Amino acid sequence: GYTPLRERVSAYMKKKHNIGRDFDNLIITSGAQQVMDLATKALCNFGDVVISETPSFIGSLNCFRSYGVTLRGVPVEDDGMNMEVLEQKLRDNKNVRFIYTIPNFQNPSGVTMSLEKRKQLYALAKQYGVLILEDNPYGDLRFSGEHVPPVKSLDEDGLVVYCGSFSKVVSPGMRVGYAIAPQKLLQKMVVCKQGEDVHTNIWSQMICQELMTKYDFDAHLDRLRAIYREKSAFTMKLLDEHLVPHGVTYLPIEGGLFLWCTLPDGVDMPAFCKEAVLRKVCV
Repeated sequence: GYTPLRERVSAYMKKKHNIGRDFDNLIITSGAQQVMDLATKALCNFGDVVISETPSFIGSLNCFRSYGVTLRGVPVEDDGMNMEVLEQKLRDNKNVRFIYTIPNFQNPSGVTMSLEKRKQLYALAKQYGVLILEDNPYGDLRFSGEHVPPVKSLDEDGLVVYCGSFSKVVSPGMRVGYAIAPQKLLQKMVVCKQGEDVHTNIWSQMICQELMTKYDFDAHLDRLRAIYREKSAFTMKLLDEHLVPHGVTYLPIEGGLFLWCTLPDGVDMPAFCKEAVLRKVCV
């Protein structure tokens, strides 16, 4: 990656989120999606097990599947992954390579994992000798409620691969993401990346570096939060007025881009979604 950007992101993540230990390093990737690909390529053989939240981001799941791994799902509750089920999966599967989680404003459920569960997740990973792949593209888009520290901020044992991205806070089209991970693993990911695309677009990296160093990046994030605060309030207001009276339920959100609704029993979900799209409502 572009050295000034690597240095700026490393310093920012250390100061802002207490992420990065002496054993860690940072790689710039072509979007966060490439972190999933490089981590899986470096860690997994055909038939290995990856544990994921269910539901989860289809792009990551398809990436894992492309390497022939076996996926094991853990249900997402109102405060994050069900830890009892997670421990059962870890007991039942002997070749788990990593646990994939989107702890903040999860895609697609909108759920945020509680601090207690983050500590449990880390403790289980340590107990069973399994890595955690923490995907956090939405964490900077919290517009209400209390900040919850990343799982990576708890990492004193080199167990967490942290995945960040500029796609949701600067521009998705520039394809600039990054991973912070133990140096030994990161070096393997570097070799994998050299075989894929050599390096991430330097021009896009320079733009991100300029934005973070010459402009008020925190003010930029505050502006985005204000936009999403207004959009989410508008969405929940309309749900309360038009859908909740008909039995639709949802979890109020405090950040990110996603809001998960549950239709009442007896409603045909695919038909509902098709009708919504025909009326130009994205679901």
